[in-house]
Amino acid sequence: MKLNKNINIVSLVLLLAVFFEACKTDKIAPLPNPVATTGVVTTIAGSGSFGAANGKRTAASFNYPNGLAIDASGNVYIADKGNNQIRKIVGDSVVSTISGTLLAGSTNATKIGDVASFNGPTGVAVDAAANIYVADFGNQTIRKIATTGAVTVFAGVSGQTGNNDTTITAAVKTPVPPRFNNPAGLAIDATGNLYVADYTNNSIRKITADGKTVSTIAGKSLGNTDGVGTKASFNGPRAIAIDATGNLYVADANNHLIRKIDLTGTVTTIAGTGKAGNSDGTGTAASFSHPSGITIDNAGNLFVADAGNNLIRKITPAGVVSSVAGSGYYNLITPFNGPSAVVADNAGNIYVANTLGNLIQKIATK
Repeated sequence: MKLNKNINIVSLVLLLAVFFEACKTDKIAPLPNPVATTGVVTTIAGSGSFGAANGKRTAASFNYPNGLAIDASGNVYIADKGNNQIRKIVGDSVVSTISGTLLAGSTNATKIGDVASFNGPTGVAVDAAANIYVADFGNQTIRKIATTGAVTVFAGVSGQTGNNDTTITAAVKTPVPPRFNNPAGLAIDATGNLYVADYTNNSIRKITADGKTVSTIAGKSLGNTDGVGTKASFNGPRAIAIDATGNLYVADANNHLIRKIDLTGTVTTIAGTGKAGNSDGTGTAASFSHPSGITIDNAGNLFVADAGNNLIRKITPAGVVSSVAGSGYYNLITPFNGPSAVVADNAGNIYVANTLGNLIQKIATK
C-alpha cells in the first residue's frame, strides 16, 4: 500500500528527521557486538507492510504507528499516523479501528458510527473512564474520543498554530482559544489533567481535566537549559511520562536528552550527554539518539524508545541507563526499525511502536 499522500509534510519531517540526522552525522559508535540486551521481543500485531487492515496478529496492518497508550484492562491504543486513524488491540492481539478515515481531515463526530477524521495523529492517552485523547499533530489540536463515540476538539484551533495559553470562564464572553504548534505526545495524571509535548513550540503544556485552562508549565524557546518553568528550554520534546507522584519525564528528542519536571516546575536533565550516541552508563554519562518515546513502569523505571539507535533503553530510579532490546545501529533494522513509542503494562511488559517496521511489538522484561 502506498504512503498516504495526505499526511502533513511537517508531520513526515518529524518522523524522518531522526533517521536523516543519524545518516548525516554518521558518528554514532555501535554498541558492543552482540548488543547486551535482556528483553525478549515478539510481534503482537502487524504484517510489516503498509496497510490499514483490521484482524488478528499479522493479518492486521499499520502505516507508521506512533503514539501508544494502555488502559486498565490491558487494551493497547495506537495513533496510526500514516492511516490517520486511532487503532486498538484487545485480547489475543485483535486489531480494530476506533476512529478515523484513511484521508486526512478534521471532521468531528457525535456518536459511534459517525465518521471522524484526523491529520497525522502522533500521540494518544486514555483516562480512567476510557475516554481517548489524541495529539492530532497535523491539525494542531488535541482531540477527545468519548466512550459514546463522539469526537471533539478538546483544545486548540484546527489548522492554526500558536503558543498562547488561556482560561475559559463565564466572565469572558469571547475567550481567545489556546493554540499549539505540532502537539506530539500526551500523558494524563490521576486526576485527569492532560500534559502535551508541544513539539515545535519546545514546551510542555497542561490542560485541566475540564478542558477550560491551558497553561505552559515548562519551556518556551529552543535550547537545552535546565531551570524553572519557562526559563528552561527544550528542542523538539516528543513524548511525556508521568509517575505516581506527578513528576513528568520528557523525551527531548532533538537534544538527545531525558528531562524531568518536578512538582515545582523545575526542569533537570536526568540522562544524556546532549549529543547523539548510544553509550550506557549513569545519568549524563549515557547517550541517546533522538529519544522519541518514554514510559514508566510500576517500579519507577523509565523505558525509552531510542529511535535513532533502534534501541529500547531502561533508566532506573538511580539514573542507570542500560539497553533492553534492539541493535544499537541506526541502519540495522532488526528487531526494531525506528521505534517511536513505548508503553508499560502492569506486569512490566513493554509495548513498542515499531514505526518504520509497521509493527506493534512486545518486550518481556522479566
